[in-house]
Amino acid sequence: MKGEGGSSSGVESEKNMIVKSKVVDLGSRRGCCGYCKSSSSFTHGLSAHSLTVDDYQALLDRGWRRAGCYLYKPEMDKTCCPQYTIRLNASEFIPSKEQQRVSKQMQRFLDGTLQVKESQKNTSKDSSGFVDSLATGSAVQEPLVLNTVEKNEDEQLISYLSDQIDSAVRTCIEHGEFSINIQLLKPSVKKVSRGKRKLLTGGSEDLLYSSNISFQIKAALMRGSTKHIMIRSGGSKEENDQLAELTPHAIADKMVIYLNNLSDVSYLSVKACNGHINFYSATKQACSDKVAEIDTVQKECHTEIIVKESSLKKASGSTQGKRKRLEIIMKRSSFDPEEYDLYRRYQIAVHNDAPDHVSESSYRRFLVDTPLVFLPSKVDDTVPHSGFGSFHQQYLIDDQLVAVGVIDILPRCLSSKYLFWDPDFAFLSLGKYSALYEIGCVKENQFHCPSLQYYYMGYYIHSCNKMRYKSAYGPSELLCPLRYQWVPFETAKPLLDRERYVILSNFHNLHTVESLTSKLSESQFDLQQGDSCREEFSDVPFDKDEEILEIDSEDFSDKSDLETSVLMSSEFEDASVGNVLIGLGGSQLRYKDIHQALSPEQRSYLETKLHKYKRVVGEELSQEMVLSLE
Repeated sequence: MKGEGGSSSGVESEKNMIVKSKVVDLGSRRGCCGYCKSSSSFTHGLSAHSLTVDDYQALLDRGWRRAGCYLYKPEMDKTCCPQYTIRLNASEFIPSKEQQRVSKQMQRFLDGTLQVKESQKNTSKDSSGFVDSLATGSAVQEPLVLNTVEKNEDEQLISYLSDQIDSAVRTCIEHGEFSINIQLLKPSVKKVSRGKRKLLTGGSEDLLYSSNISFQIKAALMRGSTKHIMIRSGGSKEENDQLAELTPHAIADKMVIYLNNLSDVSYLSVKACNGHINFYSATKQACSDKVAEIDTVQKECHTEIIVKESSLKKASGSTQGKRKRLEIIMKRSSFDPEEYDLYRRYQIAVHNDAPDHVSESSYRRFLVDTPLVFLPSKVDDTVPHSGFGSFHQQYLIDDQLVAVGVIDILPRCLSSKYLFWDPDFAFLSLGKYSALYEIGCVKENQFHCPSLQYYYMGYYIHSCNKMRYKSAYGPSELLCPLRYQWVPFETAKPLLDRERYVILSNFHNLHTVESLTSKLSESQFDLQQGDSCREEFSDVPFDKDEEILEIDSEDFSDKSDLETSVLMSSEFEDASVGNVLIGLGGSQLRYKDIHQALSPEQRSYLETKLHKYKRVVGEELSQEMVLSLE
């Protein structure tokens, strides 16, 4: 985003008008806090008619947040529960054991090996501690799979297939298929990468594993090598002729027959191909531990990404139920009746909302309406396949909608807004699973969009226990409410343990946490005051309380608030508002180009408003976005 100086003519060019954000300043307001239920919550609000993704990214980095088309920023030094913007560098994320457990549990559920108790199925509250997710996911090549889990299960299956091949070789020898007795070391089986599938099978997407044992057998027999295969030969001419006819293709064909007869691989299809022994998925699903196939469909700037997952029965041979298919479909924000029905169920069952309080209109305003101007990938080859804008991610299990994640994909981050899910699937910890998936999506998108590095989790409220779960996704950072610098959570935590509101950047450069704790006054903040924020469960949607509160409230400040004295601080030494961009009468003008046409009373009122607006959005954005006065 580039700042822009004053226009000599006072009217912006038509080209610039097209790409400008347009907002209305709603001023400050005091309301009821959604966390501690006091009436000491102070926010500054904007209503956005349109908003570029660059401008919204800049607003996020100044502590703003959106609920539909309403933008709001807590007045941190006044509000009862200071809300610090929290983010995670996705490439540095290290999943905890609990987070790995969630991913593995989902895999077991898809495999059909997860035993679900009826009490778990009927639980309406997700015991995972994470309801909202961000999302993250645009055009990703594979869904998130925790490497440690994937590696262990792949090793088990590869070892199992190797044993089956070894048994087939011994059976071939016993039945005289090989006229020379041979003894093999354990056959090698490898997982086939996508890049090699075309070389082996002409591009089959169902190929999972392959072994070149036939070539090893043939080569060893021909050269009499004892390095890998020991040969006990009879040496007759007839046997030697048979050996010459025993090509790798013929060896593979014979072994596949015995593999199909002897091996318990009903969930795999075994075929010989060009001398290789290949193991394929037995269904249209990708039956690997976590093999993901992505179909990207773009129609008139509408991107839909389908991630198909399934898995194999584990090599342990445990009894399985029916395998399931997980699809994650991402589409641009729009109203979907099926999504609304799920949202209604979720709000009533999980958050105990009264049925008459969950309306279609409030749902649209909260989770469907968006001011973000969609930027398709065809505009710039560094933009993700999905484009930049607002999206809904649908999680479907065997075509049943079980969760929806509402996210914004911006130039530098994936911003998680909300996630709602089917109460019947609470046992899957879908909040945590979706967060892990979205973090993985950020990583995948960095290939196409190197600037996309962060996962924004909304607001972190240290004084409210139910919001502390966000720090479990680390290493995370909190935004300083004054200088808008990012401070590591480890540095911020001991400060927030002692005070609700802290200028975090004051302590950012101190070398140790011990040195900064001595600078804090004793007992300025008693953590017991935060007890009123506690609930029976720790799963709380990202910004659910404050976002619905702001959406449903019409109690914005009136002109009397705007006519209060201008509050100047050392942060804004330049009090000039001459370059603030104003929308008036269909034109875009700088304030300095129109102030002389105003009466003294009009100038006083407008300059008071402009000073406060500039203070909350920053100088650069005040010159870039159009402040509508209409």
